[in-house]
Amino acid sequence: SGPATVGGVKPGCFRIGNAGGRLDNVVSSKLFRRGSVAYVSRSGGLANELNNILSRVTDGVNEGIAIGGDRFPCTDFMDHMLRYEADPSIQMMVLLGEVGGTLEYDVCEAIKAGTITKPVVAWCTGTVAKFFPYDVQF
Repeated sequence: SGPATVGGVKPGCFRIGNAGGRLDNVVSSKLFRRGSVAYVSRSGGLANELNNILSRVTDGVNEGIAIGGDRFPCTDFMDHMLRYEADPSIQMMVLLGEVGGTLEYDVCEAIKAGTITKPVVAWCTGTVAKFFPYDVQF
């Protein structure tokens, strides 16, 4: 997680930074109890929305971290995805990427190689950026 991150959350244990947002969002996203879905995100704001979505459609978040949009974050997707793969309390992983990097491809290769075997839902935001007649601010 680089300098541009909002932090991370481990429901029922701790949160670092502004992960989870305001207290009302922490409560409505049920971040006081642990679920079985872990996520890693480039975007901090969308990580907070992931908490909300996952609390509504799954048994909740087990762990979530926003690595930030820095070109060279302190940790990357694979660091966290491999930890999640090794954790028996995590049943599913979510990856939220952004255009402008290649870290998402490392996860694809790990899935192909069988290094990651748990279910993964991945989405890269900004893939329509090429259709805008101006530069997108991410």
